Amino acid sequence: MTSSTPEIANRPTGADELQASCLQVAQQSKAASRQLATLDTDIKNRWLLESADALIAATDELMVANAKDLEAAPQYGLTDASVDRLKLDAARIESIAVGLREIAALKDPIGEVLDGFTRPGGMKIEKRRVPLGVVFFIYESRPNVTADAAGICVKSGNAVILRGGKEAMHSSQAIVRVLHQVAAKVGIPEHAVQLVGTTDRAAVGHFLKMHEQIDVTIPRGGEGLIRRVANDATMPVIKHYDGNCHVYVDASADIEMAVNVIENSKCHRLGVCNACESLLIHEAILADALPSIAERLASCGIEMRVDERAAPYVTGGVPATQEDFGTEYLGPTISIAVVNSLDEAAEHINRYGSGHTDAIITSQILAAQQFTDLIDSAAVMVNASTRFNDGGMFGLGAEIGISTDKFHARGPCGLRELTSYKYIVLGNGHLRS
Repeated sequence: MTSSTPEIANRPTGADELQASCLQVAQQSKAASRQLATLDTDIKNRWLLESADALIAATDELMVANAKDLEAAPQYGLTDASVDRLKLDAARIESIAVGLREIAALKDPIGEVLDGFTRPGGMKIEKRRVPLGVVFFIYESRPNVTADAAGICVKSGNAVILRGGKEAMHSSQAIVRVLHQVAAKVGIPEHAVQLVGTTDRAAVGHFLKMHEQIDVTIPRGGEGLIRRVANDATMPVIKHYDGNCHVYVDASADIEMAVNVIENSKCHRLGVCNACESLLIHEAILADALPSIAERLASCGIEMRVDERAAPYVTGGVPATQEDFGTEYLGPTISIAVVNSLDEAAEHINRYGSGHTDAIITSQILAAQQFTDLIDSAAVMVNASTRFNDGGMFGLGAEIGISTDKFHARGPCGLRELTSYKYIVLGNGHLRS
């Protein structure tokens, strides 16, 4: 890697040389992270705002690069939906710029004093927010994610190593080149943002062993990728494996509300981790609610896989298997089961769910409280769509992903989730007796 190139491009294929190249990137990121930790907020915001303008100015350049990715898309077997996510146009580049401006508008978490107190002997102690350090981010083939992740990491004081999908390589390289040009202009450390340019999968394995240089890995993609990363990483991993999200229609539910929330949860976007994949209905409301729900889902082209008790109320329903109840479909399919009680619904969700997002539709405050207490998920919704589990929707700003872990971050991961803390102790010659 040269100082002017943001990628590891055209590297020798030898295993030793690849490992050395990856180590160089990790070491450069570590050095950059130390500078970022003390960088003024104004400099970070200037980089974000000027990068936004520069990306719009480079629209023609970005679209030429993107055209190369689109031309190569058929050889990767991408679906029409995947090709659409890969495509850049002027509106989408403007959207990327808007995202960077929104990050600039967020409060800088670094240096925030989380707690402070004075000990009886006069020693002062502060708990202060600090960056994690170096983030290794592995993600799917969406060019906008390249800019989003870079912006979130740098604003939170972290250096980032970006490992995007090969399908978007030309687009990501063009975006990072613009980010680098602005970084050099405003004083962002040279290696604050680095893009892994090799498509060799072995590079990921090398980075996952570099815990001395990399502080956290965040994989975003299919379950297979995430499990591989979690198994092989020698540093902490922030992740979720899948999103088998539920909506439970309680006995007291408003049926019109239930129909609308379920439609939005399932049909707003099919291939996302916070889409509803499983529907549970209390037996007391089954005959009144399920026909209307099924009719709405059918009008949206959703196949319904139903248990024996739900089947009579669903025209064209397909018998469900036990496997269906634990499946994240990421498409036009939903499982439906009938339960006898809220407790049974909670038991079902905690058994088959993924700890991501689950919702209850109810008019009873006590039922809502019981459900939120019983469900062990990163986000629990009451009378609201599962699609709201999102950093922007929560008012947290941009996010780098959603975590179902309990340490150290859970739910949408934005600026604050990319930080830790340290204690600052101010004494005056204090000695421990």
